[in-house]
Amino acid sequence: MSEQQPYNKVKKDSEYQSFAFHPYNVVLALLLFSLSALFLSLSIAFIYTRIQNKLPPIKLPLIFLFNTLILVGSSYTMYLAKQAYLKDNTRNYQMALVATIMLSLVFMVAQFFGWRTLFSQEIYIYTDNSAGYLYVISGLHFAHIIAGLPFLIGFLYQAFKNMREPVSVLVYFSDPEKRLKLRLLTIYWHFLDVLWIYLVLFFLLNQLIQ
Repeated sequence: MSEQQPYNKVKKDSEYQSFAFHPYNVVLALLLFSLSALFLSLSIAFIYTRIQNKLPPIKLPLIFLFNTLILVGSSYTMYLAKQAYLKDNTRNYQMALVATIMLSLVFMVAQFFGWRTLFSQEIYIYTDNSAGYLYVISGLHFAHIIAGLPFLIGFLYQAFKNMREPVSVLVYFSDPEKRLKLRLLTIYWHFLDVLWIYLVLFFLLNQLIQ
């Protein structure tokens, strides 16, 4: 019986470490592939619509660039959270999660100011097709930030709930399922960061097309 338990533990650990075959990994891979295809399709449609209708370029508000720095910061704090988890550093893990959540909320507030800037320039979603694409694309990215927040908050809640006693801390940090989920959430957060950088560069480059 004692030999069977270590075998089961090794089998379970290897299952969660397998990036290619675990269902969680497959779901994330499909999600990221779908999002990449969606935003690429919207980008191509945006260019086609602008050229076909000879629409003027839309000047991207500077706050969109500020939002890029915020997301890069949140991506970095998410990386720090993962590193702290791997090193069993309770305090740094909790603080990194708090920082990631706070930066994400700042991004969301700043994004509202970005849209407000467009409103002040009388650029609305119905102004023309270019404006419509800008709002839809930035809105979809915003929605996926919102979608990731409950998972971050869930990790933070579990971190404070299960890290009060040395034994519970040991159990929490040694859980292969939590380690896998944190890794996948980190990948998702990095993806949103890279996606936002791509979108900002895409719209900046489109400003050069007259």
